[in-house]
Amino acid sequence: MALLEVKAFFKQHGKEQSVLEFNSSSATVQEAALVLNVIPARIAKTLSFYGQENMAILIVAAGDTKIDNAKFKQQFGMKAKMLDPESVVNQTGHRIGGVCPFALANELPIYLDHSLKRFATVFPACGSANSAIELTCDELQQYSNANGWVDVCKDWQ
Repeated sequence: MALLEVKAFFKQHGKEQSVLEFNSSSATVQEAALVLNVIPARIAKTLSFYGQENMAILIVAAGDTKIDNAKFKQQFGMKAKMLDPESVVNQTGHRIGGVCPFALANELPIYLDHSLKRFATVFPACGSANSAIELTCDELQQYSNANGWVDVCKDWQ
């Protein structure tokens, strides 16, 4: 159902034809990279963390990165603690493997990590474990309505 909502979201922006669906899983960075025939770093993974007042924080980062706990704490003033699977669905409306910053169940703060800026285009999921869309970083910022760019990842430089 989340895929249909994401498709409807992109239809409003004239980009529904850009949503890609696959016959095999794209739920992990490795699977998405394989099905899209790109390096794993170009997969824009959406990570969900506990934030203030029971509201999640979403970080969209390059597929080859890990969250740097010290940078996260400096940026957000709290420890980086990922949501459990049930909370991910409740907060985003998407299941793990298809989490994306589009057509969310709740209005959540979304941040894009600088690790994505290395690439002309990246591939975030589209609400299911077998979908993606190719976007420029500017398009990703526009369509996700991101709060801004942050530097909270490591292992990519």
